[in-house]
Amino acid sequence: MAEERGAAAVRADLARALAGQTVPTRLAATAAEHGDRPAYSDRGPDGWTTRTWAELRRDALTVAAGFVELGLSPGEVVALMMPNRTEHVLADLGAVHAGGVPTTVYATLAPEQIAFVAGDCAAAFAVLDGADQLARWLPVLDRLPALRRVVVVDPAAVPEGDDRFLSFDALLDLGRERLGTDAAAVDGRWTALRPDDTLTLLYTSGTTGDPKGVIITHAMALNEVELVNGSSPGLPEHNAGISYLPFAHIADRVLSYYLPIRRASHIHFCPDPTQLTTVLREVRPHGFFGVPRVWEKIMAGVQAVLAGERDAAKKAAVEGALAAGRAYVTGQELGNSLTPEVEEAFARADAAVLAPMRALLGLDRVVQASSASAPLPEDVARFFAGLGLKIFDAYGMTETTGAITANLPDHFKLGTVGRALAGVELRIAGDGEILVRGATCTPGYRNRPEATAELLDADGWVHTGDIGVLDDDGFLSVVDRKKEIIITAGGENIAPSLIENHLKEHPLIGQALAFGDRRPYVVALITLDGEVAPVWAAAHGLSDTGLTALAAHPLVLAEVEKAVADANERLARVQQVKKWRVLPAEWTAESEELTPTLKLRRRIVHGKYTDVIDALYA
Repeated sequence: MAEERGAAAVRADLARALAGQTVPTRLAATAAEHGDRPAYSDRGPDGWTTRTWAELRRDALTVAAGFVELGLSPGEVVALMMPNRTEHVLADLGAVHAGGVPTTVYATLAPEQIAFVAGDCAAAFAVLDGADQLARWLPVLDRLPALRRVVVVDPAAVPEGDDRFLSFDALLDLGRERLGTDAAAVDGRWTALRPDDTLTLLYTSGTTGDPKGVIITHAMALNEVELVNGSSPGLPEHNAGISYLPFAHIADRVLSYYLPIRRASHIHFCPDPTQLTTVLREVRPHGFFGVPRVWEKIMAGVQAVLAGERDAAKKAAVEGALAAGRAYVTGQELGNSLTPEVEEAFARADAAVLAPMRALLGLDRVVQASSASAPLPEDVARFFAGLGLKIFDAYGMTETTGAITANLPDHFKLGTVGRALAGVELRIAGDGEILVRGATCTPGYRNRPEATAELLDADGWVHTGDIGVLDDDGFLSVVDRKKEIIITAGGENIAPSLIENHLKEHPLIGQALAFGDRRPYVVALITLDGEVAPVWAAAHGLSDTGLTALAAHPLVLAEVEKAVADANERLARVQQVKKWRVLPAEWTAESEELTPTLKLRRRIVHGKYTDVIDALYA
């Protein structure tokens, strides 16, 4: 009870500090104090183009005026489907300043999914990037009676002769005209906003059914910003960052949009995630957030390079440096001690080997490396510890406006998702489910009273749907999704992610899915890493390095068999993979096996590969 009273007191103090504030009022303060500082940069063929904070607010108000001129009423929804770019932020801020509610939808949604989401929120306007997005919306426009106008950023993609469509430039022109004649109308919209008003709707990825629209208020977002800012003591003032995850993902929305307003940060957009390694080297961010799959991909790339090193002396030097890095980070974990000998060994290794390696990755300025969305496998965290980089895993969900637990520089345990942040209450229910209560928790889902009742109990606790364990020091470990726990034919409960993470430790393996619900044993579907596998194959003298050929090659299958055996050695007998199959293609968000944030869509995989799974049990 004392812990709950303490958390409530922290929330009360923060509520007083944030009283009356909204995202537009915070932006106005930042633009007034740091107007000349860079806000957002877009990468083009001729380099980076940057808007300052003053310019960003000016243009956001212009977009807001354009929406007002088009007839957007307070509370109406504006649907956004765009990659990470400044126009996305402007459209979002413009809708907010006009009193509307923006909702970013994933660019990978099919027309039927768009029809559901846009219909569910009764979107009055849509802002789309170009021809690809327009092609996804056109087939369902007639099924969206509330949708009045569609804005297209690429002027070449605007359909001719149809007054439902206009370009983003035309929207700006309308806004300039409205500001010139009636600026007070726009100011009246954003100054009328209150902290409990809806700031945005974010739809869940729909892995277990139709997507649900999570209500995020101004107060929730600003509280989350303070929690995250307070857990980032090492970040320099006005830090540089990279935005590459979709704004439909709560983590990037907080870290690349709401938090930068608070810190007057400089965010660089990377709309094509395949260019992330290049952008990392160009920007050299101070903070970098990666979902587990991103960190795994970076790790696999480094491992592939190290595996190809033929100079025994160089290889030994690198391995020794990595060991020194791991010892250095391990010595700082809660409960451990850092000896002078370990510090000295790390200093030598860092100067000679590790710092240059981080520089090659573009991570040399990173003082805050973090991960969330799914638990970061401990072997991945230990690998980067070898580089002298601490990846602080965090835990949260859209319904909590992002992180509610995190590892912090002064108390962390690799392999956990940290402790509850200040003002957050955390408990484990009798069935192992993680329960959360705090100022960042949503009031519910739009138009889904039954789902809201399942999410929130009478005492305000959010039922996360995740199974977790709290240790004696208050550190949380997430076991798996409650609905994804495998119950075998023998009645054993198994967390599939544990098995999958062990399998993915081998750099050849890109993705893995463990299956065994109501079956006598566990089987696995495995895909090869599209970047590492060809390099590995070439190093082993294989001429055909395509994934289809490699998935059937005896040398590759023998290596995967070793990876499965290594994983099984660390698993209980009931968890061990008895049979497996390497598939001839990668899983991606476009092919629908992964969510846009690179998490497995188990139901989709189960459906696509029913025959393969059945064959493994034949």
